[in-house]
Amino acid sequence: MRPANEALIVIDMQNDFCPGGALAVAEGDAIVPGINAVMDEFRAVILTQDWHPADHSSFASQHANAAPMSMTEMPYGPQVLWPDHCVQGSQGAAFHPDLRTDADLIIRKGFRRGIDSYSAFFENDRETPTGLHGYLSERGITAITLAGLATDFCVNYSALDGAKLGYEVTVIEKLSRGIDLDGSLEDARQSMRVAGVRLA
Repeated sequence: MRPANEALIVIDMQNDFCPGGALAVAEGDAIVPGINAVMDEFRAVILTQDWHPADHSSFASQHANAAPMSMTEMPYGPQVLWPDHCVQGSQGAAFHPDLRTDADLIIRKGFRRGIDSYSAFFENDRETPTGLHGYLSERGITAITLAGLATDFCVNYSALDGAKLGYEVTVIEKLSRGIDLDGSLEDARQSMRVAGVRLA
């Protein structure tokens, strides 16, 4: 069992990010058994869940003539326009059916129409908090281990924000999978290393 000051944060293990989903990550479902197994090592387990309204501004369908995976500029910076995914209450937004959900906390993110949310800690403006930092602080947690989907987006953003907030951060790469959009996976690895994140 890990020390009481360590938490496991499982990022976005949802149907839409797994094979057959609207924004599938290759082999996204293959990491579920490993994540389930490692949960027993931690006294604190947190799950994050992408939770978008049907008209979310990050969906390509909400922008005239925009193709999924194209880029646009939002008030908070560059934004990938995604296929519609993880719509609130949909089967796609549900956790993978084999994932253990006996967690201490579920953090839902991306529910504000006008702003996307990759990080478990902040919306994409990097200012609007999800509440996770306050929860971890009150529990005396100072070290976090991340696993889930996708390595180069939500895992990466969560790891960088965690490091910036002063947590000791580890990413379990074998229990994460990436999208790798135009080299985004190696860019994410490099950014995490520079920030002091341990890639295990």
